[in-house]
Amino acid sequence: MTENERLLDQLRRAYRGGAFHGPAVFEILEGVSAETAAAKPLAGAHSIWELVRHVATWNRIPVQRIRERRAIDPIDAENFPVVGDPSESAWSAAKQELSASADDVAATIEALPAERFAEIVPGRTYTVVAMLDGVIQHALYHAGQMALIKKASGK
Repeated sequence: MTENERLLDQLRRAYRGGAFHGPAVFEILEGVSAETAAAKPLAGAHSIWELVRHVATWNRIPVQRIRERRAIDPIDAENFPVVGDPSESAWSAAKQELSASADDVAATIEALPAERFAEIVPGRTYTVVAMLDGVIQHALYHAGQMALIKKASGK
């Protein structure tokens, strides 16, 4: 199995299903309404919606770093974007943003030449492959939070 294939398999499992740890990101989000997504039933915790948009941001940033070969960081407003419009259509758009960002990570991985995996990410001390592993780990970390918030919401 190539590095591209391994990463694509892990990404698919993290988002779509078949992960060893349990439910994937989109399995957790099934049945979550805009009201539940915007709720904050746990003191001091982000909402599911904020986490969805945060993960989408942190899918986009590494892709930009790889494609543009430069140090890029999100601005504060992108890191944990506020919900804003709490409608079902806005929640659907947030989930679509997450899905599109995961698809973009997959496309980037698929197109990445093998020699690029060992490159140091501009402005960082880690390699491209470590960053891509981290993107997947980051999504799963926050998926666990989403699952707990969903459960705390009674859903």
